[in-house]
This record gives sequence, C-alpha cells and structure tokens, in this order.
Amino acid sequence: MRRVWGLCMFCVGVGMAVKVLIPTSLALLVFIIALMVVGYNLFCRC
Repeated sequence: MRRVWGLCMFCVGVGMAVKVLIPTSLALLVFIIALMVVGYNLFCRC
C-alpha cells in the first residue's frame, strides 16, 4: 500500500511541476518538491 501512495504522491508532484510553467509562488514550489520527495521515498523504500 505504501508503494501505491508513493506513486500517487509522486505523480501529483509531477503534475504540479508542469504547472510551474505558469508563474508560481515559492510556497507552491516547496509543496511540489516535498510531494515528489515523499512519494519517491514511499515508493522506493522496501
């Protein structure tokens, strides 16, 4: 189940990173990076 949540969070982070092409705030950028890091750790940790 952790892998599913990790993949979901990583995909949300990637999707939000696409939004970065539009001008964005620093808080949103930090949130995107946090989602991608947590998602990656949940997915890859065995």
